[in-house]
Amino acid sequence: MSELITHLMANPLAAVALTLAAYFAGERLFRAVRAPAWCPPILVAALLLAAALWLLGIDYADYHAGAGWLMLLLGPATVALGLPLYQQMGHIRALWRPLLLCLPIAAGMAALYAVGIAWLLGAPPEILASLAPKSVTAPIAIGITERLGGSVALMMGGLLVTGVAAIGCVGLVARWLDIRDERLLGLALGINGHALGTVRAFEIGPTAGAFASLGMSLTGILTALLLPLAWHLPGLIG
Repeated sequence: MSELITHLMANPLAAVALTLAAYFAGERLFRAVRAPAWCPPILVAALLLAAALWLLGIDYADYHAGAGWLMLLLGPATVALGLPLYQQMGHIRALWRPLLLCLPIAAGMAALYAVGIAWLLGAPPEILASLAPKSVTAPIAIGITERLGGSVALMMGGLLVTGVAAIGCVGLVARWLDIRDERLLGLALGINGHALGTVRAFEIGPTAGAFASLGMSLTGILTALLLPLAWHLPGLIG
């Protein structure tokens, strides 16, 4: 059995098929439980995939070698979000001043609180570097993590947890404060929840999706430009 699995995993199509099967199974289970916002299908798919790798005895390195090229699709998918962003350009122009004020602060806080908590708990520099870009969409976060000397695998886990937590927290806060403005909801989801939050925003409405795309894109740009510079300030990481 192990020899058969090893032979199958030597072909990249096996890893891709396993990934797609986990995603579609997660999507079906997600719909079966009435699509709760706090449990997106990608989380269910990730858990199913992890369980499958464990049950079949497949080493993660072997799986990643076959399915790693799927990461290349994240770049075009992120760029494609520019279309709804362009469609809502009128709303964005009307709010460019508050956006210019809040985005750098929000992007900085998104990195600061995760690194601060981990630092207080005594985490080593590699873990700190892996958590710093946790609110940035994956194609950008991978480059940032490698530049800071962190672990991409740990960073990807942080991205998943952050996206799921952001969706749940934004929903709870919106209900608590009775916030119904799609622009605010979308921006909060995009800044804090990256691609997962943006997907949730499009479920709310096109305006929320466009502002989530804006928040996700600008957060990624600001973080990519400023975080590596701030990271190497004297005395920041010791």
